[in-house]
Amino acid sequence: MSKNETAGVPRPDRVLVTAAEWFAGGHRIPYDPGSARVLTEQEAAATPDALRVFERVAGAAQQPDTVWLTMLPGFPDGSYGWAQVDRMLADDLGPRLYAEPVGQGDSDKPRDYPYSTVERADLVEALWRHHGVRRTVVVTFDYTSLALLELLRRQLERAASGDTAGPVITAAFMVNGGLFADVNKHPWQGTPLLRTPLGALGMRRAQRSPRVFATSMKQARLYSRGYRPTPEELTEMWSAVTRRDGAAFLHNAAGFVSEHRRHAQRWDLAAVARELDGAVALYVGGSDEDAYEHRQIPATRERVPQAEVLTFPGGHLTTSEHPDLLAAAIRDIAPRHGVGTPATTHT
Repeated sequence: MSKNETAGVPRPDRVLVTAAEWFAGGHRIPYDPGSARVLTEQEAAATPDALRVFERVAGAAQQPDTVWLTMLPGFPDGSYGWAQVDRMLADDLGPRLYAEPVGQGDSDKPRDYPYSTVERADLVEALWRHHGVRRTVVVTFDYTSLALLELLRRQLERAASGDTAGPVITAAFMVNGGLFADVNKHPWQGTPLLRTPLGALGMRRAQRSPRVFATSMKQARLYSRGYRPTPEELTEMWSAVTRRDGAAFLHNAAGFVSEHRRHAQRWDLAAVARELDGAVALYVGGSDEDAYEHRQIPATRERVPQAEVLTFPGGHLTTSEHPDLLAAAIRDIAPRHGVGTPATTHT
């Protein structure tokens, strides 16, 4: 893959991984958001605010210093959004970790929880410590680009202080995510509507009705004009989003765009890239008909010329419309940076 490349024609491969199949392949593990630690079962029993978060690990680390592939999910479908991509990744492309933020998928959905980019970054770091991850390539979709930018900021801060204990991100591939706050403008039918009382009411109705959920998804401009999601596809997404009464999360956490504006400088890809000074390989993906983040691609080309840019056909949900093309891009990028091989050979 070269800079500013456009992904090729997709294969006619539409076998659907169901939500039940996806979640059956992972685990709900105890987590304390206060200390940002994965807990033992004994510790969880003694921790009043302990939660359960879903994770899915594919492949096994052959050595303690093996380079991992970390997959961070999008909004609204969480880790299930990676399900169709995952089955197209090579079995030996690992170990790879799929993290599920609090509020999504099979993770707990506590009420009055401080949903934020910072707490999502805390969870990712806790999972890395839990698995002994030393070096990793990170792939994000949609809003977890912000969590990655926060993690890169922390990596820079550790380096500046001489702290070498934390995991090192060696490469980052950000797909259809917010990278610059000044060009992060979502259609009214999406996150702006979800933040309103009307959006909260709509999500309460969607929790009970697959039909209401499907209508909301189609109206939210997540797909390209020419793509028609099947009823089965929308039903499985509904199953993933509403798991453990999860539709309310879409209202509670839809403020990440305004959160990005409040932290515009800290979570600005150009500013982060300047400070990284080539220490982390940067890849940015965008979709031709993305109504949400299409402005990010020209901004990346102008402000971060060292990043490799890959464009995909279709709308915002590349994970649904073209999982094969996205999987092919990941299969190309990850081995470049040693995923599945000892980190010592890539230092």
